[in-house]
Amino acid sequence: MKLSTQILVAFTLVILLSVADSYTNYRLSKKVYLNSQFLAKSEEIIRNSNKTHKTIIEMQSAFRGYLLTDDKTFLDSYFAGLKKVPDLIKDQKIRIGSNNTQRSILDSISLMHNSWQRYSEQIIKSRKERPDAYMNLFESSLKKYVGKKINDDIAKKFTRFDRIEYKRRKHHTDMLLESLRYARTYSLIFLMLTITVGMLSTMFIMYVTNKRITSMVRLAENISKGNFTIVKDTRNDELTALATSLNTMSGKLDKNIHELKNRNAELNKFAYVVSHDLKAPIRGIHNVVSWIEEDLEDELSPELKRYLKIIPQKTKRMEALINGLLDFARLNVKASPEYIDTNAMVHEIADSIVPRNFRLEIGTLPNLFTERIKLEQVFTNLISNAVKYTPHDHGLIQISCQTFMHFHEFSVKDNGIGIAREYHQKIFEIFQTLREQNEEESTGVGLAIVKKIIDDHQEYITLKSELGKGTEFIFTWRNN
Repeated sequence: MKLSTQILVAFTLVILLSVADSYTNYRLSKKVYLNSQFLAKSEEIIRNSNKTHKTIIEMQSAFRGYLLTDDKTFLDSYFAGLKKVPDLIKDQKIRIGSNNTQRSILDSISLMHNSWQRYSEQIIKSRKERPDAYMNLFESSLKKYVGKKINDDIAKKFTRFDRIEYKRRKHHTDMLLESLRYARTYSLIFLMLTITVGMLSTMFIMYVTNKRITSMVRLAENISKGNFTIVKDTRNDELTALATSLNTMSGKLDKNIHELKNRNAELNKFAYVVSHDLKAPIRGIHNVVSWIEEDLEDELSPELKRYLKIIPQKTKRMEALINGLLDFARLNVKASPEYIDTNAMVHEIADSIVPRNFRLEIGTLPNLFTERIKLEQVFTNLISNAVKYTPHDHGLIQISCQTFMHFHEFSVKDNGIGIAREYHQKIFEIFQTLREQNEEESTGVGLAIVKKIIDDHQEYITLKSELGKGTEFIFTWRNN
């Protein structure tokens, strides 16, 4: 049986169990949903019932307060209830529907409340407008507790209404709990079956394929280390095709790597030759200009002398650009790692770059085992960049390091002119510079070299800077 067929059978069993589990859970979840919907609706019904009953009681209390004190402010709650109760009863009818016991109870409550409302309105009106009629009503109605009897009947109706609703809630709550219990049970059963079938299938397939996959993984590891070997596989299935592809890839990579090494060597040689050949005519131009200035000094006009002074500046910048390109091209050359006293190395670089009128602060830097030339280039270019863009009066350069579990984080900070936020990424591109293009020392190659070294070592570099507030470059470095 092919490997794909074995995997297909195992996955089919797992999928069938998952489908059965999903269907069972769907049926049970539907019941859970319906019962939950009912309970949510029931909660609204009970809440509305309590709210309606409370509003009616507040109306009754306001009515009694007015009769006892003749204070019309009590009637505010009464008149508010006149508007509120019909809406509450109307909403409740929509929730409970028609043709059921609760609807008939609610209709009875509505009728009794309307009766009490007519009774109370008649008494209030009589008390305000016809004191004699009010006394007759007092004797015929209030003393005989007509309103109280209506209110007591309304309270009984609400109690019966709520009792019916709570009974229905209990029934659906029991159904909901039963559905949840069945859902948990069936889910556990199907889960155990799925895990068992999945584990047995996986163990079987792993047992069958582990040895062959291990040999292919070993081949891939050898390829990643530059050892382009091959793997032997005599079976005729999908893994055989994979083994053949790996062997083909190994052979092609071996051939391409050799070609790439040869071309890199040619490219380095080309860069050296081109830079050397370009420097010769530049020096020649510089010499010719010097001879013209020496031999024809008296014959040159002031304007021509000014033009001749520009030519050496341009040739020096061209030579600096060529040197920068040569340094950038040589970054692919690997050096053996060695133990480095970073403190001593940074002090040595700073002594040769930082002017005497600068204030230099170097913190405690760690000892590293790494490529000295690469780390030296990073510090040289960052410190040189800080000197270029910091005014020499009150110049300050601070170099520090924080050590974390697996890496060191270095910082080179100055109090120079700063860099606008929109240039934070552009400055790492080759030939990008914040100074005028005719300034000799500003070639725009230094930070590009730093970025390439950092990227080649799989580290990161970032900067914090604002215009007029200095610049801080932060980069990480690990021990080899």
